[in-house]
Amino acid sequence: MSVRMGILGSGTVARTLGSGYLDVGHEVILGSRDPSKLADWVEQAGLKARVGTFSEAAHSSEILILAVKGTAAEEALSLAGPENLRDKVILDATNPIADIPPKDGVLSFFTGPEESLMNRLQKHYPGGRFVKAFNSVGAGRMVQPDFQGIKPTMFICGDDEDARKIVSGLVQELGWEVCDMGSSAASRSVEALCILWCIPGFRENSWNHALKLLR
Repeated sequence: MSVRMGILGSGTVARTLGSGYLDVGHEVILGSRDPSKLADWVEQAGLKARVGTFSEAAHSSEILILAVKGTAAEEALSLAGPENLRDKVILDATNPIADIPPKDGVLSFFTGPEESLMNRLQKHYPGGRFVKAFNSVGAGRMVQPDFQGIKPTMFICGDDEDARKIVSGLVQELGWEVCDMGSSAASRSVEALCILWCIPGFRENSWNHALKLLR
């Protein structure tokens, strides 16, 4: 069933997920501080692609995807408008990556050892139904990843069970196996998967991989 999806962001992740969800039949609007910078994406994505401000994307959507830098996440949600987040499923693809270089391939987070970025966002915007997903892989492998017939695993978590079910379906539409890790108590660990995923990239310049849970 087609849904109206608003994606907050104008970078590679936002564009990749926007195109991916257009391809599987959803309506998509990308939100940006400067929608004009998305003109090239609209031309590439086709007639069904739409762009607008953060507020316009949030207001017109049934489901939101937060796809900005972690340092910009709170501002993006503020610009989207708290009234436009109320009772809305928000797929949170952000990571709390600090603006400092990695050390021996290991990224630093700006969150503390007992908190996650998603916990912060949920606290500041309690009306939203946040679910962490798409934070543990690069944009190049987000849509219909091909590993010789093996589906990689996307780990998700969030406090709202119904929201997790919705996000699980959306993630599967883009070719992933889903592992539901439960409530937002797991979000610090799920966000840390970003650090693990990035280490081969920084140390070996190898970004063509994904994570898999074997049972």
